[in-house]
Amino acid sequence: MKEALKQRTKLFAHNCVKITQHFPNSYIGNHIKKQLIRCSTSVAANYRATCIAQSKPSFIAKISIVIEEVDESNFWLEFALNEHIINGSDIDFLLKESAELTAIFIASRKTASINK
Repeated sequence: MKEALKQRTKLFAHNCVKITQHFPNSYIGNHIKKQLIRCSTSVAANYRATCIAQSKPSFIAKISIVIEEVDESNFWLEFALNEHIINGSDIDFLLKESAELTAIFIASRKTASINK
């Protein structure tokens, strides 16, 4: 499961980066593009860090960062949609993926917190 999630978070980051290539070259388009690239790539990078956490508290802290970053990715995707920067049909799969990843990571943190 760990390796599958590494790949899944990396693919999420790649797909978010690719979708930003369709954003307009405007102030708001560029702002959202930078924010989405930053937080979506952070999901993948920080999930990798959870995989090598040296303790349960460290894992919980790192997975909490992953949750924050995937939620922020969802925010910027929704914001781009609300600002009509991208069509819903173009990002529906990313919104769905960010929601699924959030649920997975929240469940992981909950399990880790119970089993301290």
